[in-house]
Amino acid sequence: MYVFSYAGRRLRKMNNSGWRRARERAVLQQVRVHDLKHTFGRRLRAAGVSFEDRQDLLGHRSGRITTHYSAAELGNLIDAANLVVDEGSRKTPALVLLKRKAAIA
Repeated sequence: MYVFSYAGRRLRKMNNSGWRRARERAVLQQVRVHDLKHTFGRRLRAAGVSFEDRQDLLGHRSGRITTHYSAAELGNLIDAANLVVDEGSRKTPALVLLKRKAAIA
């Protein structure tokens, strides 16, 4: 099954008039099909879907490509780094600075 198909077959190219009209109606002319796939991969990871299942759902043969489409969310990385920060310690100034920047953002 494919997200975009015509007469039950996979579309090989998405820059057609239907796709352009849909983007215009949604006022999203800058959105590309690649952006949708990237968003889907990131949301799969955020939902806790396994790497193997993400790879299958995204149609990737190479794990490297799947990793590209499902990079960690910046907020999750900041939270993970802040787990090792002790408020009273100055032994890890880079992490303390990271925590301060995150609080500002």
